[in-house]
Amino acid sequence: MSEEEVVVLNFWPSMFGARVIMALEEKEIKFEYKEEDVFGQKTDLLLQTNPIHKKIPVLIHNGKPVCESNIILEYIDEVWKGDKTLHLLPSDPYQKAQCRFWADFIDKK
Repeated sequence: MSEEEVVVLNFWPSMFGARVIMALEEKEIKFEYKEEDVFGQKTDLLLQTNPIHKKIPVLIHNGKPVCESNIILEYIDEVWKGDKTLHLLPSDPYQKAQCRFWADFIDKK
């Protein structure tokens, strides 16, 4: 497989960004980290890749942005699902739905 470009836009104390970074590291995916100043001037890259919410984290994979940490985790699990890599979500649809429910519950509480 050719070298892929993976960039993560994040702000260091963000727990949402931390879960994305942990997932990439668990799957041993090389990525470039770009720090965002979420309280100051947001970069053009952030505004272009997440024009709706203008928030981090954003995963940019080969120029295609993916936003929202739970959606990013599902994307990572789908794109990098080789035989030797760790799966972040169960393959069983019911168990996967339960994981989504609890992730959403925790995010909102």
